[in-house]
Parts: sequence; structure tokens; C-alpha cells
Amino acid sequence: MEVAILIGSFIILLLCRVPIALTLILSSLITGMYMDIDLAAILQRMVSGVNSFSLLAIPFFILAGEIMNEGGISRRLINFANVIIGKIRGGLAMVNVLASTFFGGISGSALADTSSLGSVLIPMMKKNGYDSDYSVSVTISSAAQGVLIPPSHNMIIYSTAAGGVSVGALFMGGLGPGLLLGIALMVLTYVIAVKRNYPKGEVIDRKEIPRIMWEGLLGLLTVVIIMGGILSGFFTATESSAIGVLYAFIITFFVYREIPLARMGVILYRTFKTLSMVMFLIAASSAFGWLLALLQVPAMVSDFLIGISPNDAITVLFIVIILLLLGMVMDMAPLILITTPILLPVATTVGIDPIHFGVLLIICLAVGLVTPPVGSVLFVGSAIGKIPIEKASKGMIPFYAAMIVVVLLVAYVPEISLYLPSIFEP
Repeated sequence: MEVAILIGSFIILLLCRVPIALTLILSSLITGMYMDIDLAAILQRMVSGVNSFSLLAIPFFILAGEIMNEGGISRRLINFANVIIGKIRGGLAMVNVLASTFFGGISGSALADTSSLGSVLIPMMKKNGYDSDYSVSVTISSAAQGVLIPPSHNMIIYSTAAGGVSVGALFMGGLGPGLLLGIALMVLTYVIAVKRNYPKGEVIDRKEIPRIMWEGLLGLLTVVIIMGGILSGFFTATESSAIGVLYAFIITFFVYREIPLARMGVILYRTFKTLSMVMFLIAASSAFGWLLALLQVPAMVSDFLIGISPNDAITVLFIVIILLLLGMVMDMAPLILITTPILLPVATTVGIDPIHFGVLLIICLAVGLVTPPVGSVLFVGSAIGKIPIEKASKGMIPFYAAMIVVVLLVAYVPEISLYLPSIFEP
């Protein structure tokens, strides 16, 4: 009965369009009152959920991304990618994918990627003869790399939910699948571009190439500083994120110098707004997850999934399907916090490493970001491209296929996620 009340109230409140954080809190409080639990214990669980040193990296990563985005890094990365790969047929689409790969390593957010790069590239692609649904599909599917390419604050959220899995190992674990996804999308965009005879990219003046490359590399050094500090052991993830903010601040306001220092107030406002939502969500999910554990829901789910088939590969497939379906109806951060304590025990039982599971979890939920009915990135891309959701979803069909192939490769070839962590964190 307690499980039915917890899950049932959660679903009902969600269907009533109550914000997800409030849904988690209210369903926890309703269940706690039914079980005659002191409500102060639930509030204590909320506080303890955000009382983690590793979570301090999240505001710094968000702030670094906001600073670089405000300072014009998106345009510079587009130009940088254009120098590398823009000359071939469908080059502008491939520039879109490559720029998302670069930008993902700075923002760590698929929404930020779509908003920043999409606002430039989608109109540019349409102007150059690309179909509108194709332009949106390339943009939003490649933006999904942002949650995989390090540094990603979603990896930090998973680390906390999983009980302290190494953030550095998760960052390196996400790099291989993120790049694999980018390569798959670039191959697909090239094939479609040849089939539809999309134009080649414009030739860039050779005199401009050194400046473009220099400005792009200066922005990408943010990622090098953060990852280099973590992997060398010189900094923790939190300390590296703070150093990354300092570097982003210097590059944006004293090297690029496109915006005045007065814009820092706006940047901080957006950062705190995002951070407050993330931390409130983590606190609410901590209370909900505590009740799930208290009611032994993870053990029930584990027994059920393992009991379906003795074949570990089938169990892994069920985990992937569950995550893909959940990603279609709920945002990524709450799903990480809710599903990790439930599905991680199942994954470890069938031999999946916690790092491997974390990467698989993130990439499955990344597909959900671009999938109706609740795909937030899909909605943003459609709004920028000024096309209906239905048309955008139809245009995404070949891109969904490519993303699912990558998901299955990540699920069944653990080395894609575990090779780099095994080298840098033996």
C-alpha cells in the first residue's frame, strides 16, 4: 500500500502538471504521513541530499558556460568548425554537429547548445537551401552530445545519486560515447546531404583562418583546463570548475571583449536561477529516493527484471527500453535522481560497471530530450526553426535511428565507456 501511495501520488500529481520538484516533495510527504514518519526526517533527507562537496562543481560549471555563451563563444566555435570541415557537401550541417561537440564541452547542456548554436545555424542552414526540418533535426540531435561530452553537470548529479562514483571517471567515460554519437551524426548528415544535393560550404579567406583558429582554441582551452586538472590529480572536480570560471571570465571580458563587465549581473542572475532549480530538484529527489529505498522498491524492481529472463543481455535491453520510455515523458535531472537508486542495483547484478551504467543512463535520457511528447530540446529547436513539433519529429526519424544504434553499442560494448577511465583512473 505504501508503494502504491508513493508511486500513485507521484503519477497523479505529474499528470496534473504540478512541477516535478513539488511533485516529488508532495508525494514524499503524503507517503510519510500515511506511514506515520516524522516529517522532519523527510526534510532532513532533503537537506542531506544537497549537502555534498561534489555538488559545488555544478554552479561553477553552469557559470562558466553562461559566461562563455554570453561572450560570443558560439559564433567563434561555428567559425572554428567551418574551417575544419565546412568545405564538403552538406558542410554546414557537419559544422553544426562539430560545433555542438565543441560547445558541449563548455556548456554541458543540450538546451544551451540548441539555444545558442541553433539560433545562428538553423536560419543559416535554411538560407543556404537546407530543408527546415532537416536543419532542426541536425541541431537538436547533435545538441544531445552536450550531456555526454565532459564536463557535464548531469554526470555530477549521477555521481551523487550513485553514492560517490568518481566524477573524473564519469567524465572520461562519457567522452567516447559522445564522440561516437557525433561521428554517427556526421556520417548520417553527409549521406542525406549527398542524397538531397545540399550545397557545399563557403570558402573561407585564408587570411582569416589563423584568427578564427586562435579564437576557437582559446574557448576550447576551458575544457582542457577543467579536464586536465581533474585527470592530473592536481585539482578536484570542484576546484577545476572554479578555475574554469576564472579562465572563462578572463577570456570573455579581457580577450574577446564583446560584452561589457556590467553584463556579469545578468549572467549571475541566469546562473542562480538555473542553480536554484537544480538544487531544489536534487533535494526533493533525495527525500523521494530515501522512501523508495525504505520501501525496498529497488529490490522489487531488480527481482522483477532479473526474473523476466535469465539472459543478462535481455535484462540490459529492458533497462535501455525503460530509460528511453521514461526519457520521453520526464526531464533528465529528476530521472537521474529517481532511476539511479532503482536501476543501478539491477545493472550491477548483471555485471554492468557503475561508470558504464551512468554513461548508458545519460545517453538514453539524452534521446528523450529530443523525443516527443516532453522533449524540451525538441520544443526549443522547433521554436527556433519555426516549424510544428509534428514536422520536426518526422524529420528526426533517421536521426532517432542513428542515436538508438549508438545507445545499443554503448549498452553492449562496455569498452566504449570504460576504456578511457581505465587508462586515466586505473
